[in-house]
Amino acid sequence: MEERSLRVLRADTTFFSKISTTISKLLVPTKVGINGMLISIKRNNVLKSYEAFKDSTDIIDTEKREAISKKYEDTYALYLEAIDKYVMDSVYTKVKNETATDFEKNALSKYYEITRLKENEYIEYKSRKQKYLLELDFEGIKLNNKTKLYNRYVMFYLSKVDALYKAILKNYSVKLSDNLSAKTISREEVYKKIFKTLEEYIDEIMPIKVEYDKVKCEEVLEDYDKLEGFSVGKLDEINYMEKNMMLLGISRKLFTHSLPLIVAEQCYIDLLKKTRELIVNAKSEDKKEEAYNLLIKLIEDYNIKLLSTKIYWEKPQERADYKIFWDKYKNVKDYKEKEVLFIKEDLKRLNRSKKDYKNIIKLHKEKLVKLGEMRSFKDNCKTITGRYIKKCVNC
Repeated sequence: MEERSLRVLRADTTFFSKISTTISKLLVPTKVGINGMLISIKRNNVLKSYEAFKDSTDIIDTEKREAISKKYEDTYALYLEAIDKYVMDSVYTKVKNETATDFEKNALSKYYEITRLKENEYIEYKSRKQKYLLELDFEGIKLNNKTKLYNRYVMFYLSKVDALYKAILKNYSVKLSDNLSAKTISREEVYKKIFKTLEEYIDEIMPIKVEYDKVKCEEVLEDYDKLEGFSVGKLDEINYMEKNMMLLGISRKLFTHSLPLIVAEQCYIDLLKKTRELIVNAKSEDKKEEAYNLLIKLIEDYNIKLLSTKIYWEKPQERADYKIFWDKYKNVKDYKEKEVLFIKEDLKRLNRSKKDYKNIIKLHKEKLVKLGEMRSFKDNCKTITGRYIKKCVNC
């Protein structure tokens, strides 16, 4: 698609500029009408091609099937060009002439935001621009209450945005796997982008999928329903971390290949690290306990939803250790036993780590004492010359 850079400029206040602005305002409805008609034609063409493409899976003739696929790709490209032209010609002009609706102003603002990605993040830009243009037309169809068209359009829309979200997440996965060699973005920023993209998908796409394609959503419906509780009110840091944990859990089912296990594991490890920091920095005992409970949930998610599905292990000993853990987990009878198992498993990892986790290790041991799994002795003794005292330790 042809790209043109735009700038919204305020009109001068001279007599001739006022006449020019007035003429432009008169011409805008015509442009909107022409662009709207072109979009309708191109949309109808791409929907026909999409329906033919769906039916082509049963066609044995390879050449015929490829021809149908090629036509679908071509009509899709022309359709997006028509929407892009609408933004460039009609919406931009209306914003410039101050006749645009809030919807159109917001649309143009998002357009510029995506265009800024082009220079440094071209792969992400391509996917996000397509997604934006599709969303723009989809919103227009909804606003115009075209029920028949909406019902026909929605499955095409879901198939395309699904593929685009997968492409965006795959791009982030590649960045993390490449160790961010280009240094254009930090690892922390990539984590934020991953969680933001997952949240976008859950908020904007999942409600439509649940309504129109519920069968394919059955395996994530329970987690999806829980996530709805996080959509009301402002979240504190602990709730925010828990929400990200649930988003990551859903991603293991929805985006298995786009967000592969090695990348999901990095995201889990990052969440665990941040949750430990929340515990250490908590200003009250209540917040510390709340953050600690979240840590236990995260340890469970990490072990059960991720490590249990891990096939390739770099160190054979780690795999053997996990098998022992898994056998113990299968025989757990109640929550207390499960909590003890998770704490002990985390202690093993923290003790092997090169990072300093002494505060969390101490807290884990205190928890095990409370749960009756460890005993605390005051390490002091008397000698002939007097009393020798050392710091109390958990044994």
